[in-house]
Amino acid sequence: MLVDLGAQDSTTGLERRLKHYVKPKLLCIDEIGYLSYDQRAADLIFQVVSRRYENKSIIITTNLAFNDWPTVFPGATSVASLIDRLIHHSEITLIEGESYRKRQAKHRKAAKKRKGKSK
Repeated sequence: MLVDLGAQDSTTGLERRLKHYVKPKLLCIDEIGYLSYDQRAADLIFQVVSRRYENKSIIITTNLAFNDWPTVFPGATSVASLIDRLIHHSEITLIEGESYRKRQAKHRKAAKKRKGKSK
C-alpha cells in the first residue's frame, strides 16, 4: 500500500489511490514494523487511517509495541496521531508464542531427519 501510494506522481493519482484504500469495509495492513519507512510514508498511512477513522475497520499486524513505532517512521511527526486514531475504539490482541512458520520449519526438519535415519 505504501509503495503504491508513494509511487503516485500527481495529486490526482494520489487522491484516486487513497480512495481505493479507503473504500473497503475492512482494510488489513500486515507487518507494520517489518521495514522502516520515511516521513512521507508515515504521512500517507496517516491519511488512509484518518479517512477511515470511525467509519471503516482496519486490522494491523505488527511485531512492535506502539512505543517502538517511531523507529519504523523515523522523524515523522504524524506517528503519535496515527497511533491515537488506531487505538481509539480498537481491540488490541497480543499474540505470544513461537512463530507458526518457525514451528513448521522445525517439524519439516525433524521429519527429514527421521526419514534419513529410517533408510
